[in-house]
Amino acid sequence: MGPWTHAFNSYRAPSENCLYVNVWAPRAPPHPLPVMVWIYGGGFVSGAGSVRIYNGAVLARRGVVVVNCNYRLGAFGFLALAGLARESPHHSAGNYALLDQIAALRWVRKNIAAFGGDPGNVTIFGQSAGAASVGLLLRSPLAQGLFQRAIIMSGQAALPMHGLMGGTPLAVAERQGQAWARHLGVRGSGGQLVARLRALPAAKILAGGTANLGPITDGWVIRPGPGPRRQAEVMIGMVADDIGVGYYGMGPRPRPTWAGYQSGLRRLCGAQAAQCAALYPAKNARQGRAALTAGRQDRARVSIAKWARRQLRYSPRVYTYYFNHAIPWPQHPEYGVFHSSELPYVFANLRLMQRPWGPVDHRLERQMSRYWLNFAKTGNPNGRGLPRWPAFNPNHQQTMELGNRMGPMRLAPPRRLAFWRRHLKYPLGAGPVSAGK
Repeated sequence: MGPWTHAFNSYRAPSENCLYVNVWAPRAPPHPLPVMVWIYGGGFVSGAGSVRIYNGAVLARRGVVVVNCNYRLGAFGFLALAGLARESPHHSAGNYALLDQIAALRWVRKNIAAFGGDPGNVTIFGQSAGAASVGLLLRSPLAQGLFQRAIIMSGQAALPMHGLMGGTPLAVAERQGQAWARHLGVRGSGGQLVARLRALPAAKILAGGTANLGPITDGWVIRPGPGPRRQAEVMIGMVADDIGVGYYGMGPRPRPTWAGYQSGLRRLCGAQAAQCAALYPAKNARQGRAALTAGRQDRARVSIAKWARRQLRYSPRVYTYYFNHAIPWPQHPEYGVFHSSELPYVFANLRLMQRPWGPVDHRLERQMSRYWLNFAKTGNPNGRGLPRWPAFNPNHQQTMELGNRMGPMRLAPPRRLAFWRRHLKYPLGAGPVSAGK
């Protein structure tokens, strides 16, 4: 479980009968309200709309309609096979999870007015695999016109996992699907293989694991390239100890070693490890761990800025952020500002977790939820009484800091910034990277 305690998990049994939406709406709103559609994370292998921390009641009381949707996961969501592609009039396979999300957005467009929502003012927002989904829906021709704004939380450009971001070509995904079936003990080809897999009980499919299964550039749901010329307004960011930065093991964090610092520099900076050591110096193992953390954080912030710079070609405005406040957890300081730790603040759901909350937590809950609500309502997170959040400007090397301090911060110190701008050719998770490979 690591840092993800009870409020972050679903405890319902998995089921193929899963394609439902949940809706939170104020009673009898005086006019149509903005709609926020949440897409959960879980690496495309776990997650559900029933997770407690995703409860949208508080946000709904503040003037929006909140929707979340379930979608298929693992092999049910992403298995691609040549036989499946031949069945499709679009010659596509996999991406069924994304099609579920698109179906939910179509349901919102058709039905949300009955709940007091405005189908012409829809914001999709998601975290982790949900954020990857949001980024892919920005690109998908099938999703165009179904939403006006998008919030990407610890997804594109923040996480180093290429497989979550839809870069796998269909032919490669079909070979991976064939290998997955062999691992399950099912052999064959074409329609024969598909028929044999369909004859299996769902529990057997679940037992096959999820290796190499994820979003696919299939030519129909996701096409090569950046997507449509006009896309939604975007907010994008990360947390300080995100995946690829912080510790996510079970039990106490291992003690740092000098050898770990040296190998960490090679993983972080590749052939530029010597230059990286000068930028992130250390005299002992403990300093080395802190230096590596700083390097990973700098790299991720610069990566998001690179993504945002490109996205400005397609989106009228982009806002970036860096969340660096740790949930108070005296028993487990090793997890820091872990992946998902911003969610209780965004959903204004601190009450659902038993932690020693302090004044800074309640202040941050009010401010974070207001930023997200303002963006959903107007495309601009700013509002009266909130610290000013400037839109991303490629000429200003900064992002918005959300935490004990609220306001613009630099992406990295000048020499480190120059290093990452030179060597990080692609945003993380988006393609070959000269540094860190």
